[in-house]
Amino acid sequence: MFPAASLLTIIFLALSIAGSPVEIDNSPITLPIARRLNLSDGPINLLQRDKARVTALRDNFLSTQGGHTVSTPVINNAIGYLITVGIGSPATTYDLIVDTGSANTWVGANTTYVKTKTSVDTGEPVAVTYGSGSFSGTEYTDTITLGTGLTIPSQSIGVASTSTGFSVDGILGIGPLDLTNGTLTNEPTKTIPTVIDNLYSQGTISQKVFGISFEPTTSELVTNGVLTFGGTDATKYIGSIAYTPISTTYLASTYWGINESISYGSTTILSSTAGIVDTGTTLVYIASDAYAKYKSATGGTLDTATGFLLISSSQYKALKNLNFHIGSETYALTPNAQIWPRSLNTYMGGSSNAIYLMVSDIGSPSIPGFDFVNGYTFLERFYSVYDAANSRVGFAKTSYTDATTN
Repeated sequence: MFPAASLLTIIFLALSIAGSPVEIDNSPITLPIARRLNLSDGPINLLQRDKARVTALRDNFLSTQGGHTVSTPVINNAIGYLITVGIGSPATTYDLIVDTGSANTWVGANTTYVKTKTSVDTGEPVAVTYGSGSFSGTEYTDTITLGTGLTIPSQSIGVASTSTGFSVDGILGIGPLDLTNGTLTNEPTKTIPTVIDNLYSQGTISQKVFGISFEPTTSELVTNGVLTFGGTDATKYIGSIAYTPISTTYLASTYWGINESISYGSTTILSSTAGIVDTGTTLVYIASDAYAKYKSATGGTLDTATGFLLISSSQYKALKNLNFHIGSETYALTPNAQIWPRSLNTYMGGSSNAIYLMVSDIGSPSIPGFDFVNGYTFLERFYSVYDAANSRVGFAKTSYTDATTN
């Protein structure tokens, strides 16, 4: 975790629900979330913050091979997707990071948890380590209010007695259920129903599915995202959604993990392998050997100020598509989609006229189960769907897939 002054981005998204892969009867649910650049302490080393999350995910893989796995999700405090939720009756509001890479919901890092008539202390100690931060405390069940008329009674939450590394109130975890395994200290094999599980079991949504729409942005503060619980929003994508199964390869199987191969132009740089789709990671990360091939092919040089690959104007004009081959579909990051928004260069310590690539080194050679992380750079160009009931992830093109915004 990183101190409040190091929080680069808090995402300001207006989230709504409409439509689904199959028709549902439930009413649309709109949830506001926000993105902003926090520059109170000057330019932020975005790559350093982002890579801390990826490194911790990788280290979790290396440290748990061959034995019982206790999930160690990681929060990237350089990029946060914050939602204001109410807990209790009457409700106290908390600003929580919405994270697909963790599944526990908890509060108390900053705003103190307020007990009300709906609060039930289960007496269970709960703790989660997030790579560079952590919390520990007690499990409660309480009523969570996510939006007007949208409540989740008896939702398990952690109430932090201690926490480190958080500049917000806590986490709203929407990752796979198994990520909660091992977080109850006295019941290490027990999982905790997530907000998605309870929305479904309580009949609020008819499918354990959620869809996410991001859009490229070049400004410090913007409202441009949509989260749909219980289905998808057909206004946010073009054509049909193509699904691919959750990978069976550990560690990818623990998260929203898939199999894919990657080519630069017509040249394969990463053969078919398993990795992770993650809203909490900003860039695209690929195994070190694949990164070396990408670096050579693009002519990029490592920029010491930012850690990004730097290319010239002529090299940018010569860039080829970076193709992600997932199932029978190919999802191409165009040359423009591969570069950091130039209007935001100085906010991450770069030169205002420079051109930086948004593909980075995962930090290790090819490791089965953790060869790539498709982060926000990828997801802002494609609509993504997370289907827990059918163990699959879906993607579709959007009006921003080929946009030249950067």
